Amino acid sequence: MSTYVVLAQFTDQGIRTVRNSAQRAGQAAEMAKTFGCEMREIYWTLGKYDIVTIVEAPDEQSFMAFGLALGSLGNIRTQTLRAMSKDEFGTVLGKLP
Repeated sequence: MSTYVVLAQFTDQGIRTVRNSAQRAGQAAEMAKTFGCEMREIYWTLGKYDIVTIVEAPDEQSFMAFGLALGSLGNIRTQTLRAMSKDEFGTVLGKLP
């Protein structure tokens, strides 16, 4: 499983219905499962981003399909970072000359 850090900002629609945000997060977690993904953590944050989530996915295609399905609901815009564990990063470093 690959790990992704998702930075999200509410759209105009999402902020108008912010009272439903926690409920939508639960629905998003359930939706993730239909794509073989798992939302491991979700945080509502202060600053440039309104929500930060940690998602695990079996492959990029599954994660992308989940992200597109979630984005098409119109409540958030996202930026995604691929995250690596210490062991994964060690493998990358091992490939350096």
